Amino acid sequence: MTTSELVPQPARYAVFVDAGYLYAASGALLLDATSRREYRVAAEKLIRALTAHAAEELRGELLRVYWFDAAPKRQPTVDQRVIANLPLVKLRLGNLNAQGQQKGVDAQLRADLEALARHRAITDAVLLAGDEDMLPAVEAAQRYGVRVHLWGVEPTHGSNQAEWLVWESDTVEVLPSDFLRPYFSKAGVIAVPAGEPARDTAVARTAAPVPKPSQVFAGRAPSTTAVPRPAMAPMKPAATPHGPGDGKLGPERSQMLEIGEHVAQKWIFERGRDNIRDLLPGPILPPVIDKELLIEAEKELGRSLRPYQEARTWLRDGFWERVYREFGIGVGKSG
Repeated sequence: MTTSELVPQPARYAVFVDAGYLYAASGALLLDATSRREYRVAAEKLIRALTAHAAEELRGELLRVYWFDAAPKRQPTVDQRVIANLPLVKLRLGNLNAQGQQKGVDAQLRADLEALARHRAITDAVLLAGDEDMLPAVEAAQRYGVRVHLWGVEPTHGSNQAEWLVWESDTVEVLPSDFLRPYFSKAGVIAVPAGEPARDTAVARTAAPVPKPSQVFAGRAPSTTAVPRPAMAPMKPAATPHGPGDGKLGPERSQMLEIGEHVAQKWIFERGRDNIRDLLPGPILPPVIDKELLIEAEKELGRSLRPYQEARTWLRDGFWERVYREFGIGVGKSG
């Protein structure tokens, strides 16, 4: 054995995240929520935080982050498209069936983890998951000499990870609520990580109701008293029919507002604050952006919105709500 063989080799690792587990466990812990529609996730900031934590723990080279999630017919949502565009992040999508169950996610995770281990591409794997179905992936990687570090979300009670999965992993760590809290917020409120400007933190904590574009730009001053903004309550379906005489209901207002906010979030992330600032003061969107907003919404819904003028108005309102919060327009300020 040569001297060089005695020198410890630096870790080369990948991070594998079961987003379904991460979101569900965090939503229950932080917001007592049972559905993703009840909260927002600052996913890109959360991924950066997870990556930084892994770097502190393993002190090696990150290969990449594998983000496993699901979507109906494997068609990515706006948020998932944002994640897919992040550097060193690989989005893997399974199918989300009508019952809200993920299909194909476990198989993709096992295939990726086993392939990297077999080709000696990594020495360590961080696995953020809780389902016992992940056990075969752990065992397969370990047979090739990879150390598996299991991360979990602090449980509300008992444990939210399978006992066998915990036993078989090489190390186990639980991410506390304080680590996760900055990246999760009730629907309609921005989550702002610690260290962000104080103005944004105040927005996340106590945001006044955001006025409509017509109110802001008609010279009506928003209230300066910061009051808690309630989570967006489910609305009854609009009574707009699909077409003349077909009697079908149109899209829900809450759904249109949500999609509008998602598209605005994507714009801010992909094109930056400087470019999004060019849209201000509003409230009229340039035709090319308005068309893009409509196309994104129709992809999300799987249906045309062209017959529904009211729904398209809600969509624009959602877009502007997100932009206004980003720039502190119409937000109550303390002090």
